Amino acid sequence: MMISEKMNSKLNEQITNEFNAHQTYLAMACMFESMGLPLLAGHFRKQTEEEREHALKILDYVLDQGGKVELQALPAPRAEYPTVLAAIEAAVEHEKKVTQQIHDLCALAESEKDYGTRTFLNWFCEEQVEEVASMEQLAAAARMCGQHLLQLEAYLIHHAKAEG
Repeated sequence: MMISEKMNSKLNEQITNEFNAHQTYLAMACMFESMGLPLLAGHFRKQTEEEREHALKILDYVLDQGGKVELQALPAPRAEYPTVLAAIEAAVEHEKKVTQQIHDLCALAESEKDYGTRTFLNWFCEEQVEEVASMEQLAAAARMCGQHLLQLEAYLIHHAKAEG
């Protein structure tokens, strides 16, 4: 095995964290869909796929390093939030938490002089900068829209066209 048992264990935890994010965002997407906000729901469904891809990327890395993947049980995600803004702010906090988890993995890799894993984790560090910024921008837009949720849907249309 090219990674330590401790690193293997911590990467397995991160796989679980990423699948947990997948489920959390899927629950949020369902809430938004039930509120008649299909674009916001679609935005969070896209996020679910990104989180799943992150989990699989780490899973493949563990296998490539000769490690053992041990999938863990996931806690049930929160199904409802009092407001759209509360859900989006929870997503911002979730992304910040994941960022810290990735940083902790980087610190472990550095302490173990595991430069292969540290290099692998660079992609996740860069991705988390984007993820936090994107969610913070969405939260800012939601704050500006207040109770006018159709304006948030319009923001997402405009945002998608700007990216496209």
